[in-house]
Amino acid sequence: MLVNLDGQIERITYCNEENGFTIARLKVFGQKDLVTVVGNLMSPIPGAILKMEGEWAVHPKFGEQFKVVNYKTEVPATLYGIKKYLGSGLIKGIGPVMAGRIVKKFSKKTLNIIEHHVEKLVEVDGIGKKRINMIEKAWEEQKEIRNVMLFLQTHGVSSGYAVKIFREYGDNSIQIVTENPYRLAEDIYGIGFITADSIAEKLGFSKDSIKRIEAGILYVLHQLSDDGHVYYPYEKLIEKSVEILAVQKDIVVNAIGIIAIDKKIVIEDLNAGIEDFTASNKAVYLAKFYLCETRIASMIKRLVFSPGSMRSIDTDNALAWVQEQLSINLAEKQIEAVASSHQNKMMIITGGPGTGKTTIINAILKIFSKITNRIMLAAPTGRAAKRMTETTGYGAKTIHRLLEYSFVNGGFQKNEKKPLKCDLIIIDEASMIDTIMMYYLLKAIPQEAKFILVGDVNQLPSVGAGNILNDIIESGLVPVVTLNEIFRQAGKSRIILNAHRINKGLMPDLKLTGKKNDFYFIEQEDPDKVLDIIVRLVKERIPGSFGFDSMNDIQVLSPMHRGVAGAGNLNIKLQEALNPSGSGIMRGNKNFRVNDKVMQIRNNYDKNVFNGDIGKIVRVSTEDQEVNISFDGRRIAYDFNDLDEIVPAYAISVHKSQGSEYPVVVLPVLTQHYILLQRNLIYTAVTRGRKLVVLVGTKKALAIGIKNDKTRMRYTYLKERLK
Repeated sequence: MLVNLDGQIERITYCNEENGFTIARLKVFGQKDLVTVVGNLMSPIPGAILKMEGEWAVHPKFGEQFKVVNYKTEVPATLYGIKKYLGSGLIKGIGPVMAGRIVKKFSKKTLNIIEHHVEKLVEVDGIGKKRINMIEKAWEEQKEIRNVMLFLQTHGVSSGYAVKIFREYGDNSIQIVTENPYRLAEDIYGIGFITADSIAEKLGFSKDSIKRIEAGILYVLHQLSDDGHVYYPYEKLIEKSVEILAVQKDIVVNAIGIIAIDKKIVIEDLNAGIEDFTASNKAVYLAKFYLCETRIASMIKRLVFSPGSMRSIDTDNALAWVQEQLSINLAEKQIEAVASSHQNKMMIITGGPGTGKTTIINAILKIFSKITNRIMLAAPTGRAAKRMTETTGYGAKTIHRLLEYSFVNGGFQKNEKKPLKCDLIIIDEASMIDTIMMYYLLKAIPQEAKFILVGDVNQLPSVGAGNILNDIIESGLVPVVTLNEIFRQAGKSRIILNAHRINKGLMPDLKLTGKKNDFYFIEQEDPDKVLDIIVRLVKERIPGSFGFDSMNDIQVLSPMHRGVAGAGNLNIKLQEALNPSGSGIMRGNKNFRVNDKVMQIRNNYDKNVFNGDIGKIVRVSTEDQEVNISFDGRRIAYDFNDLDEIVPAYAISVHKSQGSEYPVVVLPVLTQHYILLQRNLIYTAVTRGRKLVVLVGTKKALAIGIKNDKTRMRYTYLKERLK
């Protein structure tokens, strides 16, 4: 039997924005102690009054709580409630201190003043015209957003999406969502097809609606591109779409035809021009990937066969001179690489750690700087670019910054019409470059320039779609120098020696020598104990024994996100251990605190912050509804509603670590990770550590991963196009 309960929200203990599930502590009229309330609440705000229907229950761990079935929200009437309500971060421009001043001035008329006479706020100390405009705009937006929230809630959608929907569509939000909810999946980050489909179902869209099928096929192709595929076989795409959309095959075939006519996808017969073939080999591309792959092939061919802008060099004299200048003796493969850079317009240098890639780059730079000052260096990530600058003495940029992305003008400013002003461009960590990025990079390289790619082809392929470095190497079109000799100084490092053993399919040497080593394996098969060991390693043992800083020097990597020793759970435990208190904000099930280590998980060109960038939270302001994060000294402001772009980064996936190096790497290796355990993943993780690598887990799991050298196949056709 349902009972009534009225109370005022004192604080929010937990709120999941995905489904609205909330745990709140309420001050109930007539009761001394706070009451725990649980249920799906729409953007609950401290200070608001809830009039609820529900039932009492006893949780085995948390005790008595009130489970909400129905409720309605009212604005507070008491001075305490109004102050709490305004200071909760509801209105941008009003924090707890300012809320106190406003309530002190206007008392119980406060909300009426903001609603009808906002100009009177100028009477409050610290509020000028600029802040009044901000408060007025935020108050009006809040009312509109609440209308969108009510509409979404009626159709079972998380209120957390309302702000994003309103920001994208404004006053047209409800109309657009009603007419075609599938637009949400295309237009708004964080709302995928599954959510849009759920809204559509509640709005009465049928399962075989053409809008649903078209959006569903595009969703499947986007998911496949997230798995690394540039295209997907036609028949397999039909099978997958039928399975996911639960409709008849002919409906899917018809929809594929329609979206091909609309030029959202391209269907190509990869057997075209081959005689006597019987098997169908049709490939389906998202239009942007087809454009990128075909143009990459034509631009590389043009670059390879076009005449260069620099005068020719006597290679033998140059090699003798550069070795004298750098006081080194180049090895045979290094000589081959430097010579190839003179003789070819485009080339690739690939090899593992300690094989002398940096020495080659420095030799090439030394020689070519004598005949041109138009030399550019870049890498896919900020950390890799910074490392390149440190090892060469030349300024290196990220590829995004090199190509000068402009949010105002839209897109990269460097392209075929405004090419880079360079005679030589060298890109490091080239294994990370995906299809989209390679397309934009090649567009900006003048065809008379030399283009050198440097990378480790044995690492994991790019996070984005494609297998660019490997495809170019296997095409045979571009000269490749493969380095496999470990140099004497690097040979002292057990990290490097073991990385090469792993790459050859051999177990690493786990024997300890002397007092301190740079490679350790701690055997433990219980995942809970592995978790405890890693937390103690990061917090106490490594800082105590080696002097490394827990927050700045040590990076925990994990093969998976889920599981006891997955990145998600590791982040919760490491945050508790390393940064347990301080001002912060709950967003969904994540608690962001000042001094937290965080990572950007999508490219944000407006903020000039990119997928994989790691930063530190330096300020959380409920008044400005803003979190400030420092990325390598650059302070970037995030609106509370943009925090789904940020995740804790005490632990990150191995994939996200590509292009970065850390003084210390700690990696769990357990059989529960077997789905993702493969040789190039373990190799990539180990090669991220510069001074110390610690593996925690079982030798069985390590052996499974090293034995598994079958990299997950990616559907690309670049290699064949280059041939």
